[in-house]
Amino acid sequence: MSLTLENVTRVVDGVPFIADANITFEPGSFNVLLGRTLAGKTSLMRLMAGLDKPTSGRILMDGGDVTGVPVQQRNISMVYQQFINYPSMTVRENIASPLRLAKLPESQIEKRVRETAAMLHIEPYLERHPLELSGGQQQRTAMARALVKDASLILFDEPLVNLDYKLREELRFEMRELFKERRSIAIYATTEAHEALALGGTTTLLHEGQIVQSGPVNSVYSQPVNIQAAELFSEPPINLIRGRVSDSEVTFDEYAHFPLNQDLRQLAPGEYWFGVRPSHVGLVPHNDDDLELSTLVELAEISGSETFMHVRNEHFGLVLQLSGVHEYHTDTAIKVYLPTHKLFVFGMDGNLIQAPVKRVRG
Repeated sequence: MSLTLENVTRVVDGVPFIADANITFEPGSFNVLLGRTLAGKTSLMRLMAGLDKPTSGRILMDGGDVTGVPVQQRNISMVYQQFINYPSMTVRENIASPLRLAKLPESQIEKRVRETAAMLHIEPYLERHPLELSGGQQQRTAMARALVKDASLILFDEPLVNLDYKLREELRFEMRELFKERRSIAIYATTEAHEALALGGTTTLLHEGQIVQSGPVNSVYSQPVNIQAAELFSEPPINLIRGRVSDSEVTFDEYAHFPLNQDLRQLAPGEYWFGVRPSHVGLVPHNDDDLELSTLVELAEISGSETFMHVRNEHFGLVLQLSGVHEYHTDTAIKVYLPTHKLFVFGMDGNLIQAPVKRVRG
């Protein structure tokens, strides 16, 4: 069953929560809504579920208009970031609850509960109550309850955000495997770009209630339609430097310059924004076309096994995403290296002109 939003808008007290959304989700597809907090992800999901009604526009399922159909009459499941289970029921009873509401035969309920519990590795805990479980087991129970009814549309509203890193990695992998053989439409909301990349499928970028871009995850990542899309699909946000192209070279803010490489020779002379992802800027050169920049350290922030380093010169700042732990004091002078063949080029209007070309190693 497909799901289509046609010119869907939702306005609350004069404030637009969703603005003119047009998108189709295909049967059996796995989809990610990626956007910052308050971008409109939950609002869009509530409209899809029938929990809210659009101010204008239509919502279609398999071509039929379901805009005014309440959630109770739709074959939909939803999983939230909080561990929402019935505390007085056992895990078995929690998972079975939607099937009992649907009045399925008891033998069929038992079979589907066991199959779903086994799929999510919680079969040993069927007789326990939710509060006797770990956070990961509680969320698996909530997911099992959503999956057991075999809904046409399953919505995941940041379901892993309250779990630790290891559990999130584990459940992300399992979710992709779970949906490979299902005909349900799965829609997963997240604020994390790396989570969208890990989950795969189709990614839709949202910003202030508007759909910025939608398509296969690798395509959206490698070909962002504009600066806004590039910033949304980069953690930390993509570095931007204003530059000028002449017949023979690129100059950054009248400070640093480098010859036009084979990827940039098609650019007409003029002003552009150049973008480079933080993970591509390094402390040592790796390529012949790396641009060396003298900078001062503003902040070195260690996060797990990575370091986010903020550096600046008198013309512009950069953020580096480095593997490992790198400790630097503020105002330490260091050189950083920017690979010019990995530059995105945007027009002064913010729209993408050129993305880095993938090089094939010989």
